[in-house]
Amino acid sequence: MSALCFRHTDSWLKLIVISGFPCSGKTHRAKQIQEDFESRLKDDRRFAKSKLHLINDESLGVSHDAYQTARTEKDARAAEMSAVKRHLSRDDIVIADGLNYIKGFRYQLYCEAKALQTPSCVVKIHIGTPIDTCRTTNQSRIDSSSPHAYDTDTFENLIFRYEEPNGMTRWDSPLFTVVNDDLTPPFSAIWDTLLGSSDSTSFDPSKAGRKVLVRPNAATVLAPASENDFLYALDRETSAVISTIQTWQKEHSFDGGGGGGEVAIEGAEEKIQLPAGRTLGVAELQRVRRQFVQMMRAQGMGGAGTARARMDKGRIRGAFVGHLNGLWEEE
Repeated sequence: MSALCFRHTDSWLKLIVISGFPCSGKTHRAKQIQEDFESRLKDDRRFAKSKLHLINDESLGVSHDAYQTARTEKDARAAEMSAVKRHLSRDDIVIADGLNYIKGFRYQLYCEAKALQTPSCVVKIHIGTPIDTCRTTNQSRIDSSSPHAYDTDTFENLIFRYEEPNGMTRWDSPLFTVVNDDLTPPFSAIWDTLLGSSDSTSFDPSKAGRKVLVRPNAATVLAPASENDFLYALDRETSAVISTIQTWQKEHSFDGGGGGGEVAIEGAEEKIQLPAGRTLGVAELQRVRRQFVQMMRAQGMGGAGTARARMDKGRIRGAFVGHLNGLWEEE
């Protein structure tokens, strides 16, 4: 279970992920936050060196036509992810203003933030912005030949596939909702959650100089161990998961070879949800395994060397299963 605590700290990584229907006014809200935060940064001496980065399709040069095919849409998400990772630092603030409508992609952003112990908040703005209002806005843009319009079929497809953020899940919390009638987002609440106020006399995180620290948990951080034991356990347990997937696919090849299905992994509570429509090849499975191992090595080396640490195969396998589901959920 994810644990949140409040701790005063002078330097931390800051990420805001904004999610909403297309044409819901999402980018307008992002720019409102940008303008307010830039003003606050100038007035707060704690952040004299800080900069604010707004990342969206416009800043990345991504056309809305990119969402017409799965391949180009995946490239658009990859461009956003790369930009977020590039700009995350202990001094700067990043506002990720992509569509972010797939919970698997928001989970990946969460993992990137948490790997760096980054407090993050998701600003959800589609609640209170009816679909019909978004549809009318998009049609007006089409009629005026605006470059910010979506093709009608693409727009309807994005609406259909939208996965609403859920503040009860660890990767969508803390969650702020901005309804359509709100003149502005809750600037102060977001600021204090992410950065803290200048008043450090109170334990109230909305008033004190305290901010949300995402405490590492079993899903993303492994118990410290010696370097050799750590690497050996990672290699052994992730290889076992890959082997289980391959065996399951062979045993179910008579089902038509269309892919998909649930694979139970010994030691992991969650089941692997295989992508539908295709069979996973050895090269792809090994590639995602290497990516996970590299990410876990980056997290785990800092805690290497404690004699009492032990590697729990269930924790390693559970973390790997969550990683795979986050990747394949987009499909």
